[in-house]
This record gives sequence, C-alpha cells and structure tokens, in this order.
Amino acid sequence: MNILITGCNGQLGNEMQLLAKENTQHHYFLTDVVIPEGVDATVLDITNQEAVEDFVQTNQIDCIVNCAAFTAVDKAESAADFCNLLNNTAPGYLAQAVGQRGGSMVQVSTDYVFDGTNHTPYTEEEPTCPNSVYGRTKLAGEEAVKAHCPNSMIIRTAWLYSIYGNNFVKTMIRLGKEKTELGVIFDQIGTPTYARDLAVAIMTAINKGIVPGTYHFSNEGVISWYDFTKAIHRIAGITTCKVRPLHTSEYPTPAARPHYSVLDKTKIKQTYGIEVPYWEESLAECIAKLTQQS
Repeated sequence: MNILITGCNGQLGNEMQLLAKENTQHHYFLTDVVIPEGVDATVLDITNQEAVEDFVQTNQIDCIVNCAAFTAVDKAESAADFCNLLNNTAPGYLAQAVGQRGGSMVQVSTDYVFDGTNHTPYTEEEPTCPNSVYGRTKLAGEEAVKAHCPNSMIIRTAWLYSIYGNNFVKTMIRLGKEKTELGVIFDQIGTPTYARDLAVAIMTAINKGIVPGTYHFSNEGVISWYDFTKAIHRIAGITTCKVRPLHTSEYPTPAARPHYSVLDKTKIKQTYGIEVPYWEESLAECIAKLTQQS
C-alpha cells in the first residue's frame, strides 16, 4: 500500500517512521520531516483542501495515518480557531481525499473527549462530553473522519510520551535533576501511553486490515500523575528530589483535565489480537533509551 503519515516530527510520528523501516512491504509518504532512505518526503499543508486532494490522488494514497494535531491543551483555550483547523477541519480534508479513493484512514484522538467523571474505564460506546477546546475539536475531528471515510479507524489514547519531543516523562526527569522538591497532581487518574506501543498497535491494524470503528489504546494499568512521577524518578535513578502530592485545585490550568480517564482496551485487543504492555514495563524501556541518548 501507499501510506501517508502526517505529523512525522511529533512523538507518534517519529515512532511510525521507525516502524516504516521495519514494514517495508508498504511505500510511505512522510510529511515535513527528515526521513529514512527509500521513503518519499514532502511538505504537505493538510489545512489546504486542494493540496490534500491533489497529493492523495497524484500519489495514489491507499491509507492515511494522521498523527498531526494541535496538542497544546492550555494554549487551545485561547487559540480555538487554529486548534479547530488542525484537529477538525484538516482531518476532514484528509478523510475526504482518501475516502474518495476507497482507501482507509487512522485518526488519532484523545481521552479528552470524555469529561472524566467516570469511576470505571471508558468504553468506546460511552457518551462523549468534552469540557475543553482541545477535547471538543478532537471529537469534531472524529466525526469529520467518520463522515468522509467509511473505512476509518478512530484510536483514542492518553498521557502520551516517548523519547521524542516534549512530554511528561522527559520533563519530570529534567525537573527531578534540577530541583530538590516537586509537587505533582495526585487526584487525576489515568494510564500512560508509550508512543512506540501505540505505533505498533496502529501498524498491526493496518497490516491485518482496518476494521472500521472507534478504539481505545493506552498501556495497561491505572495510576495518578503523582505515582507516575515517583516511578519515573525511581527507574531513572533520581533520589535527590522529594515528590509531594498536589490537589488539582492547587495547580490551576486554563483547560480542564479529566479527573479519571482510564480507557477500556478490550475492543482493540479482541479485534486485532493486540497484546498491550503494562505501563511500567514500557516506561522502563523508554527511560533506558533516553539514558542511552544522554
């Protein structure tokens, strides 16, 4: 297949690049990034409908994996139009272009489509109720993709981190080395997602054949940001920083966060036969790679 992967300079996009090297049965088009030998690169403005349609038709794209998004959750509150352009309008353009070819699309979405008032893991069938600009635009993007590309897979994830870009894990390691004390929220509960594991799940779905629908993916387990930080410091060997728990009310932010956003992954495991790693195992793998880099 000819596969277009957007947002290749992000956390998930970089991991998809690495998998592209391993899955050489496909031909890849990666946007706005330095790419491995044998793969075509381009700069594609996904907010330009005409450019998207021309690119998809000219290169006979069979599948699009859309890793591009506006993910600055707090900044989104004051940049709603631009956030909507990237998270809703652009995915609609991509879906329409590949849908017209009878192709498929993987749209990456978020736990922020829920308000976080549950006390049991969210299934794909539960009502959505986003309470932030970011969440509302991502939900609108889900609907746009489904409307324009019948053979689409919506995959919601949460608490994404990797060896690439800026993320919570890298920030906590840096702050742990710089500070003697650190306050971290303990009353927001979820599950971290190692971008490598999410990329593997996406590639597995592509190789087995997209089964249209909405799916949830994060690593296994349940944890708070506070406990996650304690684990990060323990695995990274940071012993000089005391981590203390904070209430959400002690750390106000422009955008509301879900207090509980654990995702039920039964559907994706049963549909594609995916084994989901435990969060701590994946965290250790990521930190080991970060240590090798430093």
